[in-house]
Amino acid sequence: MCLERERSNTQNSFQYVGDQYLDKQKLASPIKFAVDKFQLIPEFLKIRGLVKQHLDSFNYFVNTGIKKIVQANHQIVSGVDPSIYVRFKDVRIGKPSMVVNAIMQKLNPHECRLSNMTYAAPILVDIEYIHESHGQKTRMVKNDFIIGRMPIMLRSSCCVLYGKDETELARLGECPLDPGGYFIIKGTEKVILIQEQLSKNRMIIDTDKKGIINASVTSSTEIIKSKTVIQMEKGKIYLYLNQFVKKVPIMVVMKAMGLECDQEVVQMVGRDPLLSAMLLPSIEECVSYGIYTQQQALEYLDRQVKRTIYYSPSEKEGRALAILRDVFLANVPVHSNNFRPKCLYVAVMLRRMMEALVNKDAMDDRDYLGNKRFELSGQLISLLFEDLFKTMIGEVKRRMDIILSKPARSSSLDPSLILRLVDIITVGLERTLSTGNFDIKRFKMHRKGMTQVLARLSFIGTLGHMTKISSQFEKSRKVSGPRALQPSQWGVICPSDTPEGEACGLVKNLALTTHVTTDEEEGPLISLCYSLGVEDLELISGEDLHAQNSFLIILNGLILGKHRRPQQFAGDIRKLRRAGKVGEFVSVFINEKQLCVYIASDGGRVCRPLVIADKGISRIKDNHMKELVDGIHTFQDFVHGGLIEYLDVNEQNNALIALYEGEATSETTHIEIEPFTILGICAGLIPYPHHNQSPRNTYQCAMGKQAMGSIAYNQFSRMDSLLYLLLYPQRPLLTTRTIELVGYDKLGAGQNATVAVMSYSGYDIEDAIVMNKSSLDRGFGRCIVMKSYTAIYQKNYENGTSDRVLRPQRTGPGSERMQILDDDGLAAPGEIIKPNDIYINKESPIHTTGQRVPADGQQDIAYKPAKQTFKGPEGESCVVDRVALCSDKSENLCIKFIIRHTRRPEVGDKFSSRHGQKGVCGTIILQEDLPFSENGICPDLIMNPHGFPSRMTVGKMIELLGGKAGVSCGRFYYGSAFGEASGHADRVEAISETLVKHGFSYNGKDFIYSGISGCPLQAFIFMGPIYYQKLKHMVLDKIHARGSGPRVMLTRQPTEGRARNGGLRVGEMERDCLISYGASLLIFERLMISSDPFEVQVCRKCGLLGYFSHKLKRGICSSCSNGDNISMIKLPYACKLLFQELQSMNIVPRINLAEP
Repeated sequence: MCLERERSNTQNSFQYVGDQYLDKQKLASPIKFAVDKFQLIPEFLKIRGLVKQHLDSFNYFVNTGIKKIVQANHQIVSGVDPSIYVRFKDVRIGKPSMVVNAIMQKLNPHECRLSNMTYAAPILVDIEYIHESHGQKTRMVKNDFIIGRMPIMLRSSCCVLYGKDETELARLGECPLDPGGYFIIKGTEKVILIQEQLSKNRMIIDTDKKGIINASVTSSTEIIKSKTVIQMEKGKIYLYLNQFVKKVPIMVVMKAMGLECDQEVVQMVGRDPLLSAMLLPSIEECVSYGIYTQQQALEYLDRQVKRTIYYSPSEKEGRALAILRDVFLANVPVHSNNFRPKCLYVAVMLRRMMEALVNKDAMDDRDYLGNKRFELSGQLISLLFEDLFKTMIGEVKRRMDIILSKPARSSSLDPSLILRLVDIITVGLERTLSTGNFDIKRFKMHRKGMTQVLARLSFIGTLGHMTKISSQFEKSRKVSGPRALQPSQWGVICPSDTPEGEACGLVKNLALTTHVTTDEEEGPLISLCYSLGVEDLELISGEDLHAQNSFLIILNGLILGKHRRPQQFAGDIRKLRRAGKVGEFVSVFINEKQLCVYIASDGGRVCRPLVIADKGISRIKDNHMKELVDGIHTFQDFVHGGLIEYLDVNEQNNALIALYEGEATSETTHIEIEPFTILGICAGLIPYPHHNQSPRNTYQCAMGKQAMGSIAYNQFSRMDSLLYLLLYPQRPLLTTRTIELVGYDKLGAGQNATVAVMSYSGYDIEDAIVMNKSSLDRGFGRCIVMKSYTAIYQKNYENGTSDRVLRPQRTGPGSERMQILDDDGLAAPGEIIKPNDIYINKESPIHTTGQRVPADGQQDIAYKPAKQTFKGPEGESCVVDRVALCSDKSENLCIKFIIRHTRRPEVGDKFSSRHGQKGVCGTIILQEDLPFSENGICPDLIMNPHGFPSRMTVGKMIELLGGKAGVSCGRFYYGSAFGEASGHADRVEAISETLVKHGFSYNGKDFIYSGISGCPLQAFIFMGPIYYQKLKHMVLDKIHARGSGPRVMLTRQPTEGRARNGGLRVGEMERDCLISYGASLLIFERLMISSDPFEVQVCRKCGLLGYFSHKLKRGICSSCSNGDNISMIKLPYACKLLFQELQSMNIVPRINLAEP
């Protein structure tokens, strides 16, 4: 009957007209208009994305996280006298400042960069403590008490740059385009990379190295971090927990938590006979141990507990119960010793594990992005601060106890003085951020290389570094799983931007509109869930736990209860979220397989904004976009108004997302804002990346970071140790939307070169480029390299002496090396400096320790010269650009010299276009000899056409066409990824029309004359502008050759490496080649005569090495004690050294000599 009704309805909605059916519903539905939603992205980037997640995370820590940590450990009570305490009442971070000569001085970031200081703010606490003096105890209160200094992230809410406009930033010496999000530690800019790791407090069903299936939960609470693993071995199920010496049977644990009845455990896991059969061996094992009651189980566990230093619960309740309550599944709280929620959690874990044993599809994928969390700098610093704060509390308590336990005490006890003296927090934070080694024993965290020096090679390199994600895998392991491009990374992680080589796929970058969430309060969400019809876990019997008709509700890994209508429940939460009643980053995900609804509000999830669609029709209309452009509404208003929402990776599984508005169907729930946002910052610079072969885009992402250009507006007031700047950077003629969004058009890193694609001169084989000398004269590819040299003028040695800088000697020996010095003994700015010139005429005292020298006796002490000489490229003239004087934190004078070297491109310098087409300059040819078009245009560089067929970089060809059209009609053409449909990339047809309109061929080819003969060439040549980048790899920094030179003391062989003027090594493989050619004398010459020849005396009788006695003028054998049988032979010194080292280990090598 139902089927009949449906069929008649279907017939009513379709009307037969002629040969075809008309869909009446489709005709009556509203007409769809594609709205240009691009303007949403710049609005989004104002508040989220790129570097904003670092800032949000740090702001959360400063405003909320630090308060939670201090509240959790708010009291220090003496172990000797419990009435003496220190209590922390409130904590906050002050403004960045430092104490200089007992005066608080404000800091700004640029000052810290120049004078090698740490940009940090005081951590202020209000404390209440007991002051004890001669038995009198007084309660004291101190406000704004400084317990340490916290390094401040630039542009965060504590920073002086926060909320400043361009003019104020310029006054502070900052670049308005600089993204912030990094720290300044001892003058260097340090970034804490985003760390990728498995979710905390989540059940993960996986296999270990041996292929055994286990269920694991890594718990993390404010108080403790622990890992719980439940594993099945030989049919029996065991619990692995660090606090127990060995594996513990799971049934014993269940009994210890109060589930003494085996039937109840079976009910909780599920009535399925298959599951019961799996549980049976574990139950039998428990019986074999003779454990039936909770008391027996606890006694058994007590015997398995490890003795640890950190954890010492009160002895009366037994250690096992305390471990089960606080450490085992620490994320499931136990209130008043009610272990039932924990038992249910274990039951769910057991059931999931058993299902995975039966059906392999039920296992979790560790590499799936929904099972990952991204740790941002705020969380990492929070961990570090928590550890240091607890260490400081322990140290203060220890010192208080030492003073109190002295039998005869005359001094009073002031805990605030001890607090002031213990400087653990400042030193710990600074050291960890400086070295990048997070060694937090308390949380078993030992990671290296967590912070990196911010890459300042190019503006885009800096931005790319801020969005880099570091993985926890070892790079050396050849695992393909974590390196693969996961489908779940769509729109969240850039598919192109990953390094080549061993870190491939492990180091990733965020996409353009990705946001990483921060923690939200759970309390209101829990009460909301219960009011939306979730049945409390306490009220559910074990039997109902896995009933088919209802779903488990899990919030942040915590089982809240069950719900009979999961779709309605999820819909309600989504409606509340869209109305702004629930946090915008809360996600709801229905997992049909596991019969669960997952709600997540924790930090570290990656999400992205999408436009909400009702039955395939976008909620954003033209009037909304107009209001956005006019500034009436912001992006945040769209989120609160229910037009846009953030979806995380899990919730995307419940959505159907259309790429373009035109492709939406009635089932579509969301529409992408713009498809090009699936790419990151570095890949967004590539024009038409969707026309290139995928690895080419990856190569460009790596090279774009090495391109020279402008790094910031304040680049000439910076004192970086190495700075590469292009003299005349340009913005690309063929641009993309990403370029405009991130500001690359303001700080470009390349130049538009007119490129002719043709074979010319034979110097262009294998990607080499032929360059036009006149273009180089006009400044194409010309760059400056600025290097910083530092000299420390020490004012106060141990014995009171100090360095001195002398006036240079203008005449006499050595004076020619001091010509550039001013009368103050420092190099003068603007002077030309050559290799081996002295740039500071400094002297240091010979004796710096021992007895103090009085101030009036300083003239009599002996000095030794400590001049610093410039070691630059030979034959090149550099210029002293700037000299800056500042004092470091030890009150010594620090003198920085910036030396500038202007370089023009030469043969061997590396260039690349934006399509991964790199090449070196093969030859430089005069403009007169280069081909020219009938318009008289001569190319800046000539590229070999063989670079196209195998590389398949069609995007480069379209860029040439678009650039040529742009030049001829005077506008910038666009080539954004996947942009043709939405109008953000110009189509080739439109570009060709423009070319034809301006008198060029539609295919970009020109009629060319030979520059040598003046005759027209036989073929039309593809010619036009392409954006070329000059990379930092220049031949001047790499060229190396040597004749004779320095040798190593130990082996007497030539040194190694260009920096030490080393030799060119003939290695094992080169030696093998020479052997195969039979060039024995050449081998002899290379491996000994040119390396380390040495004459030794050998005894023919015993075969040992002797020595030459200058007294007797003959060789003597030390073993035979005479010189009758001595012969002199030549052998490598390293060989003689080996013989002697073997002799020192009681191995006697003997040389047998035969007559020639």
